[in-house]
Amino acid sequence: MRVLILASILMLTVLPSSAMDVEGGANRESFTFGIVPQQSASKLAKLWVPVFRYLGQRAGMDLKFHTAPNIPEFERRVAAGDYDFAYVNPYHYVVFSRSPGYRAFASAKDKRIKGILVVRKESPIRSPLELEGETLAFPAPAAFAASMLTRAFLTREGITFTPKYVSSHDSVYRTVAKGLYPAGGGVLRTFNNVEPEVREQLRVLWTTEGYTPHAFSAHPRIPADAVDRLARAMAQMHTDEEGRALLTALSMKGFEDARDSDWNDVRGLDLHLLDELIDSPQ
Repeated sequence: MRVLILASILMLTVLPSSAMDVEGGANRESFTFGIVPQQSASKLAKLWVPVFRYLGQRAGMDLKFHTAPNIPEFERRVAAGDYDFAYVNPYHYVVFSRSPGYRAFASAKDKRIKGILVVRKESPIRSPLELEGETLAFPAPAAFAASMLTRAFLTREGITFTPKYVSSHDSVYRTVAKGLYPAGGGVLRTFNNVEPEVREQLRVLWTTEGYTPHAFSAHPRIPADAVDRLARAMAQMHTDEEGRALLTALSMKGFEDARDSDWNDVRGLDLHLLDELIDSPQ
């Protein structure tokens, strides 16, 4: 009996994680899903854990919510292939589709990502040109729309400024609302999701052009069948009341199938300039 018990324990220790989670008496694949930390971990968990529970039930798998304390650490973890699935910004996708080879399978339905510059509602600033010489808040160097697109615009316009990276979109909105910085970069979705008492103190000063939004992507180690089942569950999410309620909380209409070439508009940008914006303080 002791030998049998020991053998059973040894078998469990060598099984892959996708075979070890048991729910309702049936084995279910288990996958990690990394969400880019545009907002605090607690807020992201509140939004995404119910979504992953809903999708997992319909796709026959367990999806484990993961994030990182800040965007640079998230980038490091995606580069290392730490996540089975990852929700990444357009620039991250272009980079990490090359290595370690993440492949997009879905994106937000009827969505174009746009960067914004926000100021306090009562601020006298009416044009980005008035930000000359100021210190401005941004989430992180490689935050695509909130930082890279807005900084590229300011740089092209010859506006001299000092970027201050404050870790998340919500931190940008809060610090600008408190008057710590005259303006900051974000995106419309996170701006709409920030606490009303913060959002009501702000107004959008300027908006970028729209680009293909964040990618829901899979590491190449994930079986194609699992990716397909998850993509189908996501595409159908808007068709029932529970799914629509979860999507509303995310400020999304739904999800649609995506392919790698959908991000060619981002590849068509001057990525050398964007890379320089990441590497340089301004």
